[in-house]
Amino acid sequence: MVFIPCYRCAPQVVRVLEQFDAEMQALVDTVVVVDNRSPDDTLDVAIEKGRQVLRQCNYIAWRNVDNYGLGGSHKAAFRYAIENGFDHLIVLHGDDQADIRDLREGLKAKAYENVDCYMGARFMPGSQLKGYSWFRTFGNHVYNLLFSVPVLKRVYDLGSGLNMYKLEQFEEFYYKNFPDDLTFNYMMLMGSYNRKQSVKFFPITWREEDQVSNVRLFRQATRVLSLLAGYFFGRARFLQTEMRAKPFDDYRGDIQYQHEASKVEV
Repeated sequence: MVFIPCYRCAPQVVRVLEQFDAEMQALVDTVVVVDNRSPDDTLDVAIEKGRQVLRQCNYIAWRNVDNYGLGGSHKAAFRYAIENGFDHLIVLHGDDQADIRDLREGLKAKAYENVDCYMGARFMPGSQLKGYSWFRTFGNHVYNLLFSVPVLKRVYDLGSGLNMYKLEQFEEFYYKNFPDDLTFNYMMLMGSYNRKQSVKFFPITWREEDQVSNVRLFRQATRVLSLLAGYFFGRARFLQTEMRAKPFDDYRGDIQYQHEASKVEV
């Protein structure tokens, strides 16, 4: 299952869905767009584009029941995928910065089979950055090194827009208390290392063009450092603490549209 989280990215999600050529559609079972209650027409645009281009795989578009944030959308997708019997979940951000086709050869070669987390990395040999400032590139390299220290592993990216997870490792909802904001991926990575899950990075392309960032750099930087300090000193105990600003009992979405491969129906 491919999960595409979206928020206010109507122009970009069109291009994301266009990445799924016939070969990519044959490599996946179901594509699910998860709209986090965007105030614009992101969901309507995603429905119409998916209806047009996703003919050789199943397609679902839903709206979150509440505004869960990016991390909360991940939780909703993980639970849906597990409850519906999928074995792997691919995360592809809906803002068209990552490209699903960077995963093509890995899927064909089944490079993900012997790892729990197959993680796209913007900052490792073989990756390509387009339109990304030197300042942010430098900052990411620093954070990657800082997070490498407590896990004793080389971290090449704390959270890119293209990742793949073996779902049997995530059936236990141990990540429910992780942040629902943009730092969710950081804690998921720390959680995976803490649980001795196998993590493998692969290079991806990454671009910034017309995307609208929801990140406040200084506030994000201090938040990330506080999470790192918490993990460094607390380890498993810290991972069990409540990190959400607004805890939700559950994470769900309402399906607005779906069709099966080679069939189109409302």
